[in-house]
Amino acid sequence: MSEKTVPASVAMLRVLQAWDIKRVFGYPGGSFNSTMNALDLEKDRIQYVQVRHEQVGALAAAAEAKLTGKIGVAFGSAGPGAVNMLNGLYDAKEDHTPVLALVGQVPHSNMNYDFFQEFPEVPMFQDVAVYDRCVMTPESLPYVVDKAIRAAYKNRGPAVVVIPNDFGYVQIPDVNYASTALLEKQTPKQTPTDEEVDQFLKMVREAKRPVFHVGSGIKDHQDLLKKVAEKLQIPVTITGLAKGKVDDDWEGNLGTTNRAASKAADEAFATADLVIALGADFPFANLVYRTHDFKFVQIDNDESQFGRHHFLDLGIWADSGKFLEKVLERSEAVENRPFYQATVADMQDWKAYLNKLMKKADGPLSYEQIYREINRIADKDAVFGIDTGDNIINSFRFLDLKGDKQWTISALFATMGYGIPAAIAAKLAYPDRQVFSISGDGAASMVIHDLLTEVKYHLPIINIITSNQTLNFIKSEQDDIQMNHSGIDLEDADYAKIAEAMGAKGITIRTLDELPAAFDKALEYQKAGEPVVIDAKITDQRGLPVEELEFDNQAANFTEKISAAYQATHGEKSVSDFFSDYDGAELKPLTDYFAKFGVEK
Repeated sequence: MSEKTVPASVAMLRVLQAWDIKRVFGYPGGSFNSTMNALDLEKDRIQYVQVRHEQVGALAAAAEAKLTGKIGVAFGSAGPGAVNMLNGLYDAKEDHTPVLALVGQVPHSNMNYDFFQEFPEVPMFQDVAVYDRCVMTPESLPYVVDKAIRAAYKNRGPAVVVIPNDFGYVQIPDVNYASTALLEKQTPKQTPTDEEVDQFLKMVREAKRPVFHVGSGIKDHQDLLKKVAEKLQIPVTITGLAKGKVDDDWEGNLGTTNRAASKAADEAFATADLVIALGADFPFANLVYRTHDFKFVQIDNDESQFGRHHFLDLGIWADSGKFLEKVLERSEAVENRPFYQATVADMQDWKAYLNKLMKKADGPLSYEQIYREINRIADKDAVFGIDTGDNIINSFRFLDLKGDKQWTISALFATMGYGIPAAIAAKLAYPDRQVFSISGDGAASMVIHDLLTEVKYHLPIINIITSNQTLNFIKSEQDDIQMNHSGIDLEDADYAKIAEAMGAKGITIRTLDELPAAFDKALEYQKAGEPVVIDAKITDQRGLPVEELEFDNQAANFTEKISAAYQATHGEKSVSDFFSDYDGAELKPLTDYFAKFGVEK
């Protein structure tokens, strides 16, 4: 054993360094001072990023992991600091993201004495964590943290280590505690059998209206997906997390489904007789998958996912790329499937409508033109932290995420206040890339204090706040229920002045005419190395709620209509009336394209 010693907290940080962890996010507290001391001693080798709220630190750690694929690290002190981290850790849990949470605890000699800010913290994290331990001796501190990191990677979730404060000061042997001395090799990929693929192809041949539903499990195999979809003439719908993984400009990509969705994707899904879920984790399946009967095939590399969202007609345990390769190898080309042609034409119709809205040159300022300007000034490898709310819907519809661009959202947990922490993480991880945060005024106001973090660390982020003085995502839900608006109105604020008071730059936009110059100015500030807030005072208009389109699947022929629930609160509507209400008089129902291309029921 080495005669040289080191504080246990320093040994722990050296474990983090061995795992190639560059930074930790957090806010100090007395119960975490031994680790704060270590962060000072090791400041040349690992960066401490001071956030202004522990929730922001945990969300930033989760966002960093989502963007880079490497574990993110955050900490909080005993009691309230620990509790404040839970929101970000649940985001990591739901989006299957490796995060290490270091949690302060009172000195071990004060534990179980009802000491100030002493709580039984391990039970607090039992539901959220894939690994949850309290360190029992100073010597075990680096060992437990190493195990936690390995567990977080293996189980794709948050690992929590509770650290009695006094342990970190204790001198322990200065040895290598990390288990990183392994030769890297790829995990074997599951390959489907010929029999499984042949059974799949038989179901495709028997179907008239097959649809792919593709999730983030497609990984980097979009070229294979395109070849299979074109060869078998199967349109592709995607989950939100697959946005950007399948080229938006490819004709077979109908976009996302449900509410944050395209018209074409929802219509195609609602009429499909075969749904092929490929690497998809879809939290709205119990709604969208229950609209009508269809055959269901699921391909996933995780056996535990089978049957999670729908009863299986066929399950194939396989890597998405291996599956698509074998389908190409064993399939014969299908010539001009009418359903594929109809849905592709429907999507072209939808894209023309969205493009018209973005180009609108008169009337009040609205979100479509904001996204037009974002697309105009965004670099080809820009990174976006997108907040929860209407900006999810609008980003899926209007934000150009092609090529080398990256983006991150709180997908399955859907916490508000994600955009700014995610942008902070993105700029620290990718200092040479352009970074945006996009938030509504409701979400931004939850975490706007961390503009100070952007200023402190000289992070030239373009923060866009779409300010309409309402929780518009919830307002739209209340519009469709027989109730008065309740609790959704927000007091307005001058977010540009708030930004300036914190040391950032601020720009306010109220009219369409101001847009180009304002975004040019924001770009100028960003290139000069300064964070900037654009406070865009937009209307509270609602985007076309495509989820209200329904089909009568009992009729002899397909009939498209508007949901009874929507009509109960908005009045009787034909499909054309519905489209016109959202400036879409030129839109056609999918049934028109069914008639044109001869799609059979």
